[in-house]
Amino acid sequence: MQPQPREITADYRRRAGILTWSAIVVGALMAMALVVSVVFLVRADQDTRNAAYGYLALVLWVGIAAGIPVLLALAIPAARMRRLVREQQR
Repeated sequence: MQPQPREITADYRRRAGILTWSAIVVGALMAMALVVSVVFLVRADQDTRNAAYGYLALVLWVGIAAGIPVLLALAIPAARMRRLVREQQR
C-alpha cells in the first residue's frame, strides 16, 4: 500500500518560493563576486602599487568556494519543493 501524498499547503508553497528566491540571490551574488574578482585581478596586474587587489580577488574566490555548498543547500530543496507544488497543481 502506497502512502497518501501530502497536502501541499499555502505555507509549503511560500517556503518553496522563499527558497527559490534565496538560491537566485545567492547565485547572483556569487556571479557578481566572480566579475568583481576579475576586475580586481586586472587592476592588480596593471600597476604593482595596486597589488592588494589581487589579494582581494583571492578573498572573493574563497567566498565563492564557501558559497557553493550554501547555493546547493538552497537550490536542491527548492527544486524538489517546486516540483511537488507543480505536480499537485495538475
